[in-house]
Amino acid sequence: MHSQSEASFADARAVARALQPDDPVILNRPHAARRAAKFFVESFPGKVLYAVKANPAPDLIEVLWDAGVTHYDVASIAEVRLVRALLPEAVLCFMHPIKTRGAIREAYHQHGVKTFSLDSAEELEKIVDACRDPETGEPARDLRLCVRIRVSSEYSELSLASKFGCDLLEAPGLLQQSRQHCDWLGVCFHVGSQAMSPFAYVQALDRTRAAIAEASVVIDMIDVGGGFPSIYPGMEPPPLEDYFQIIHQHFYALPVAYNAELWCEPGRALCAEYSSMIVRVERRRSDELYINDGAYGALYDAAHVGWRFPVRALEDDLRDASEDFAFYGPTCDDADYMAGPFPLPGDIQAGDYIEIGMLGAYGAAMKTGFNGFGEAEVVTVTDEPMMSLFDGSRVRPEADNVVSLR
Repeated sequence: MHSQSEASFADARAVARALQPDDPVILNRPHAARRAAKFFVESFPGKVLYAVKANPAPDLIEVLWDAGVTHYDVASIAEVRLVRALLPEAVLCFMHPIKTRGAIREAYHQHGVKTFSLDSAEELEKIVDACRDPETGEPARDLRLCVRIRVSSEYSELSLASKFGCDLLEAPGLLQQSRQHCDWLGVCFHVGSQAMSPFAYVQALDRTRAAIAEASVVIDMIDVGGGFPSIYPGMEPPPLEDYFQIIHQHFYALPVAYNAELWCEPGRALCAEYSSMIVRVERRRSDELYINDGAYGALYDAAHVGWRFPVRALEDDLRDASEDFAFYGPTCDDADYMAGPFPLPGDIQAGDYIEIGMLGAYGAAMKTGFNGFGEAEVVTVTDEPMMSLFDGSRVRPEADNVVSLR
């Protein structure tokens, strides 16, 4: 569905002029992903796992590896196979709490996966059984298990609080059971996607503390999961350093082993700036623009959760002041609609090209072929992302460089 071009361009305008594309074009910025990865590797006070589901593009995974990301959060056997084929030396952690026995067995025996998450006694039994020695039936001695607990998503734009995670009443017993079957025991959670306050992690770590204290078992790792935000119109988060500082302080107060590790699983924050997309206006109807990508393409979040992505017109002859537009995608479905608002020049018309930014996370990765649409060429561009947390442009006044823990 995506055809990768070897061509490199200065920016979206250069791509639109050179290709005059009929289909959307995905623009990748390897330098932006590299910069984000280096920031996390150098600044987060622990180990960084890339959440592959956010964008499984092989080129991106290799960029992150080259920038120092050595651990990968894989959530399916297909992701296990993909990353293992690309990166034979990477540490793969199977962090989906519900897996098939076949997936666990293949991950452990064929791909060297030792780390598995779980949130129930049934999943624990499944993991222990699937990882046995196939000849002797002996249980595995090198399992690294992570018990996922349910935490609040109240500070996040997209909730992840209802599907996975055991509650605080179940957690102590499950930690005690898991400890008997593993060489190394962790606790993990997920505060939800695009957490707009560092205090999301304070609440989650307080729940973690309660579970560990009740269980009275040795804990070797705390995984604070994902949720680290990127920047979008109307969603400008505090500096990521504030998140890291609060997590670090609360981690050190937990009743864990003296050499316990701290992990995180950024997805969006590492790859949102990696991609943007060029679309073409096929029709204008008042303040509605019919474009050639949409809800079944890279703009799923714009349609289904009202996400506002940055936009800019790529024509040189547009003179009118900015107006707010909504988008319709190319399929025959009325639900292929993105309310926005998306501010663009008031004289934009059919045939004009638009760049839509910050689609590296859950954008290009979610394009489908529904209704025969979905083709997209992929090219590299060398300019800066339309918005960035990592380009040095967001400098706080000195007086703000203190995180209050009250």
